[in-house]
Amino acid sequence: MSSPISRIALFCLATTAALAGCGKAPQAPHQMPPAEVGVITAHATSVPLVQELVGRLYPTRSADVRARVAGVLQKRVYTEGTDVKQGQLLFQIDPAPLRAALNSKLANLAAAQATYTNNHVAAERARSVGAKGLISKADIDNANAAERTAAAAVKQAQADVDTAKINLGYASVTAPIDGRASQQQVTEGALVGQSDATLLTTIDQIDPIYVYFSQAVDVLDRLHRAQASGHVSLDASSKAKVELILGDGSVYAQAGTLDFSDTTVDAKTGTVELRGILPNPDHRLLPGMYVNIRLTLGQINHAWLIPQVAVQRDAVGVYVFAVGADGKVAQKRITADSQQGADWIVTGGLADGDKIVVSGVQKVQPGAPAKALPWQPDGAAPPAAAAAAKH
Repeated sequence: MSSPISRIALFCLATTAALAGCGKAPQAPHQMPPAEVGVITAHATSVPLVQELVGRLYPTRSADVRARVAGVLQKRVYTEGTDVKQGQLLFQIDPAPLRAALNSKLANLAAAQATYTNNHVAAERARSVGAKGLISKADIDNANAAERTAAAAVKQAQADVDTAKINLGYASVTAPIDGRASQQQVTEGALVGQSDATLLTTIDQIDPIYVYFSQAVDVLDRLHRAQASGHVSLDASSKAKVELILGDGSVYAQAGTLDFSDTTVDAKTGTVELRGILPNPDHRLLPGMYVNIRLTLGQINHAWLIPQVAVQRDAVGVYVFAVGADGKVAQKRITADSQQGADWIVTGGLADGDKIVVSGVQKVQPGAPAKALPWQPDGAAPPAAAAAAKH
């Protein structure tokens, strides 16, 4: 027989094993916490309708200065590359031969006037005597014809004098417009205007200055359709804002306006030519320069600005992820046709108050839960990190 002590020990061991077996429950599977994502709250607003284009600068007025009479170029009066005024003397052509030609025409005029005077006196005498019947009618007619011929010769001589005076005036070559005179094309001592109107220099008016650029006709058509539907408000052509982006990325200080839109489409490129006009008081902008253009045509009346990193694309189209009120992620198909800086301009597919996922997009799936935190742009500390930095 076993002792009472042994039976008590066995009973304790059995009781301990039974208690251990009863206390062991099945473990629940481990659940991952919701992904933390940075979100922004979408709010519709009016967004400027901006087009980024490339254009080229041209003078508002340009005039070739040419020799209009034949002669030897004596001197250049202006300084190359400086501003000149209309009527300012630029070149001097030797006036001596032209002055001599004028004197010759003046002598011819004097002779014609003397001949007319003599013929006039003879005609008056013939008409007086003829009234008394002392000479034949044929003699009177001859005297009158000689008078008329002499009068015509005077007019011809006067016209020749006027022409000679004009040619002598052309010996002093003046500026036809205000502007900046370019390099001299012919040196002193050269014979100019002999067979054609020799080019002496060119004057360009560059304040204000034109910028020409092209826009695809389908883009303009889409804008006009959007205007008709009320989604877009377009400025009048004379008020559309034109800004230049310089080579260093800075914006030219003087903004201009759109002042011309062609009425035909280039069949080769499918574009319409546009022109802007900009102030250029410092003459910093020069004709021939290529520039980037920021054209503000009006505004989109109802749109959302969504950071580019939030916008995704697949075979179907463009979409974003949004965290709903239930804490779950939903995929939203959007309409986004253009960009403004680092943002897409979204014109459809969203509602005010949508929480758009900007950071952590790769961690979410439609229908999965997510923890929405305010999005912090690159370089800005998240709220939790900022709070921890203070301690």
